[in-house]
Amino acid sequence: MKALPENFVKLIESLEKLPSIGRKSATRLAYFLAFEDKFSALQIAHNIEVCVRELCVCEECLGISSKPICEICATPIRNNGEICIVANPRDIFLLEESGEFNGKYFVITSLEKLDLKALENKILRDKVKEVIFALSPTLGNDSLMLYLEDKLSYLGIQFTKIAQGVPTGVSLENIDQLSIIRALQARTKI
Repeated sequence: MKALPENFVKLIESLEKLPSIGRKSATRLAYFLAFEDKFSALQIAHNIEVCVRELCVCEECLGISSKPICEICATPIRNNGEICIVANPRDIFLLEESGEFNGKYFVITSLEKLDLKALENKILRDKVKEVIFALSPTLGNDSLMLYLEDKLSYLGIQFTKIAQGVPTGVSLENIDQLSIIRALQARTKI
């Protein structure tokens, strides 16, 4: 890439560091931002700078926030006795988009980073009656659910997990074995 200006190469290399962006995509994006839509490029740069400077982790749920306590945790009407355990803050956005969940959240990225005392305090403070696990179906996540159920069972709360199985509109030949097994195990009457 000796024919390209050094700044352009640095932009390509920076874009390549983004998830799911390869060299070709990074080059196309760099060209678009540097030459085809400079205004959007400056807007993106500004928005990135603002997010990096102003966003933080919510002290209660470990989700993304612009304040020490996020909007969801600060909203009293969300105190419906349900808490949803997710694996990363992005999952909160996905669940919120559905409009189906009106409780609160708690992010657990791994068992090693789990602050069990913080989770216990949130459950007690929010008078939680049900812990809902919204985690991907893996052996590690299954172990995490069993571990938390064991450690928190003294609180007398119910533990559930989101349904898993065959997604709508997907052919069975495109479904992994674990999803097919879980779909069969969780079948419902019609």
